[in-house]
Amino acid sequence: MIKTIKLKFGKAPNLPSAEIDTTPVTVFVGPNNSGKSKVLSEIHYLCTNGQLNSMDVILSEIEFDSFTSDMVQKKIEKITLRPQSNEPVMPDHIIVGKGGNRNMIQKQILLSALQNTNSQLNVFCRFYLAFNTLILDGRNRINLVNQQPAGDLQQHPDSSFQVLFRDDDKRKKVRRIIHEAFGLHFVVDPTHLGYLRLRLSSRPPSTDLEERGIHAEALQFHSSATLVEQASDGVKAFTGIITEIIAGDPAVLLIDEPEAFLHPSLAFNLGKEIALTSSESEKRIFVSTHSPYFVMGCIQSGAPVNIVRLTYRGGIPTARVLANKDILRLMRNPLLRSTGVISGLFYEFVVVTEADADRAFYQEINERLLRHQPDMGISNCLFINAQNKQTVQTIIKPLRELGIPAVGIVDIDILKDGGQVWTGFLESSFVPELEHQSLANLRHAIKQKFDGKNMKRDGGVEILSDGDKEAANNLFDKLAEYGIFAVRGGELESWLPNLGATGHGPAWLIAVFEKMGEDPESVGYLMPSNDDVWSFLGEIKKWFTNPTRKGIPL
Repeated sequence: MIKTIKLKFGKAPNLPSAEIDTTPVTVFVGPNNSGKSKVLSEIHYLCTNGQLNSMDVILSEIEFDSFTSDMVQKKIEKITLRPQSNEPVMPDHIIVGKGGNRNMIQKQILLSALQNTNSQLNVFCRFYLAFNTLILDGRNRINLVNQQPAGDLQQHPDSSFQVLFRDDDKRKKVRRIIHEAFGLHFVVDPTHLGYLRLRLSSRPPSTDLEERGIHAEALQFHSSATLVEQASDGVKAFTGIITEIIAGDPAVLLIDEPEAFLHPSLAFNLGKEIALTSSESEKRIFVSTHSPYFVMGCIQSGAPVNIVRLTYRGGIPTARVLANKDILRLMRNPLLRSTGVISGLFYEFVVVTEADADRAFYQEINERLLRHQPDMGISNCLFINAQNKQTVQTIIKPLRELGIPAVGIVDIDILKDGGQVWTGFLESSFVPELEHQSLANLRHAIKQKFDGKNMKRDGGVEILSDGDKEAANNLFDKLAEYGIFAVRGGELESWLPNLGATGHGPAWLIAVFEKMGEDPESVGYLMPSNDDVWSFLGEIKKWFTNPTRKGIPL
């Protein structure tokens, strides 16, 4: 149906606009206010009106597939309605529509539009695709489980409930998914004559007739089951989406934040089932999500899925189509999975530290900056920790390959490690290869200048002579250009020396937090200043917010 989608911007300013070759599922991810929900509404508008909205800021164009003559006949039959009594129909015209919408059109014009979709976009969308496009948000997906008319069994079904009531295979597929999610058995109840209702039963029906009949046994069975429309919002949302995916017939389905009301495990299951089911149909599903669990479910299903990351900062939008293999690497690598790296898809920036104590300290410093000096704080930033200095590079490289600005914070003893460890930091930061050798030589020379002194505990670069200190700072300035920030005072514990916190690692963290205070109204509460660790975070913010920052591959 939808062949490609072209956006108005690409990976960076002055680069080609992003063009998405659609798969059964396309998932839009990114920070808050990046345009994830907006792009769904723009796709919906074009599909239902046949033209772009003048207010569109993301969508540039959509290219549709055309249909063969055999396919066209079948698709027109599905939307053709019987004339109502006293409803005049002009010669060679038909009535098309769905859900109460009825439009008269000359059949040959509609046939031509379906065979030439892109050149006759207005007719194709208004008289066909508008009836086959559905957008689901938090409110209307809950209403999907409300009772629906049973319809005329002698006519084509025109709702998902009618399809499920008649199609044993689809009904049993929904039942399997719901049972795996909630431990209850999904059934369709016809005992309210003229209507169909969805229920959850503690046991499966013993026969199809017990579920689909209106005799005493069926009445008893359904009276013991719970109406889905009386269940929790999470159950209603999950069930509504699953029934629409499996039994609904929209050619284009747009779902905004499907994870709303759902536990992470249910969001994962929903992503997996949506991807698997859509891969077996002609539907094109577009999703906006904030959930890494939903994304993981989609990817781990093995079905073809597009992940598109949107960002918007300082009036500059970006869009990057992420390769499935790169997402899989984040999910399958035990180190990356254990640190929650995939959550970085939904943040604007990521800071990676050597250990958990470092992460907790820098995150607290940033939160105080955001509260009291917001011009220096880093908003929409995820702080995560590696296991040591070497694994910082393991984390930042795949994030940057996905277009996510990721900073590494390391102690000064990054100078001690040469060979592959040092080269790994340069490679993970995308420092040009031609500079590797000169930087390696400078690192080695500076290391020698410490002459056996403890660079971490004895004062960092300050223990060097003036010329050597300048050389060391030049090296660290170079690393900072590429998003690797070394603690020039030595290590984590060198920050805020005036507080007098002692110990190392977690012990130091507890001590320094106690001395920093927790109540902003108390006398002992440490407010941000313009030096020490506060300015260190400020430098990191400058790298993040620099649109021409180095170290992010295009």
